[in-house]
Amino acid sequence: MAINPLVLFLALLLCAVLVSAADLYKVLDLDRSASEQDIKKAYKRLSRKYHPDKNREPGAEGKFVEVAHAYEVLSDSTKRQIYDRHGEEGLKAHEGGQHQYANPFDMFSQFFGGGFQAQEQVRRGPTSVSEFEVSLEDVYKGAGIDFMIKKRVLCDHCRGSGAASDGDIHACSECGGSGVRVVKQQIFPGMYAQSQVSCNKCGGRGRVIVRECPACAGGKVLEHTAHFTLDVPRGAPEGHEVVFEGEGDESPDWEPGDVVLRVRTRAEKGGWRRKESSLYWKETIGVDEALLGFSRNLTHLDGHVVPLVRKGVTQPGFVQTIRGEGMPHFERPSSHGDLFVEYNVVLPTQLPTQTRQRLAEAFYGKAPRDKDEL
Repeated sequence: MAINPLVLFLALLLCAVLVSAADLYKVLDLDRSASEQDIKKAYKRLSRKYHPDKNREPGAEGKFVEVAHAYEVLSDSTKRQIYDRHGEEGLKAHEGGQHQYANPFDMFSQFFGGGFQAQEQVRRGPTSVSEFEVSLEDVYKGAGIDFMIKKRVLCDHCRGSGAASDGDIHACSECGGSGVRVVKQQIFPGMYAQSQVSCNKCGGRGRVIVRECPACAGGKVLEHTAHFTLDVPRGAPEGHEVVFEGEGDESPDWEPGDVVLRVRTRAEKGGWRRKESSLYWKETIGVDEALLGFSRNLTHLDGHVVPLVRKGVTQPGFVQTIRGEGMPHFERPSSHGDLFVEYNVVLPTQLPTQTRQRLAEAFYGKAPRDKDEL
């Protein structure tokens, strides 16, 4: 993408004002105790998110520049140490009175090996897709749910090389570091054919490890339990996907894939049910309420009270519609669907004699003549 030099200059100038007042750790959504790996992962995620080739929203380019500057400082151990002690002013003093901002697009290209086209050519690890059950209450109110995922991460000691130190990685003596060997095969007497095969000593890598990493035993990766927070938006539809970019298994041979969670509503006994933006509730009433009417209070999923009022006769199975008391509309949580209340009438198993007499008089205009009619 061709960037107008004037636009880039203004963006850098604006960024200089913004980041001087901002906490560079907050820019990358990190704590001050963040490791080098955390800083790299945060930059990878945020620079992809705000790159102007991908994000056309207003302010994305300025945010992209801001993220680049934060990474430039915090990824350099010397600059980070100065920043931690003395802030941006300390950096300016260290660099002769004015901190020089690196070109964020050059930095992005160096980090990813090119733009998004080159980025797509990088081998990606598998994407993990899982179902995640939440309560209907969480979907109605919105919630942040903490959870853990076991995954493989690059060994902190060897950074994925599998060797105890850089000096323990040697060129393969069998293939001379090329990863392949030339094999000569006789076809006919006096006639040979040559072919290239992967070196079996180094596995085609061209390098051999003399002494394995003591932390991962040469495995290059370790098992790790990662902590995440799933943000469930209000009114999220069934199957709503939340993507955690680049949080899949790590490997020195690929870029980590994504972790995708599909939100499903947990099946709960009785009570509330949902269909898209509509909510359903079953209310049980007595025969007296079914005949004479009633006024009740229903406690909703978020605790607010919905009055249930019926005058006159309520037939078993009657469904009352209450407008605007259903599920919040996804991405429009200020508006709601409707609530449908189905009434279930419970009849008594026995009636006292006096009650039967009064009912007979009410329905038939006369009292029972003998005990057999009671």
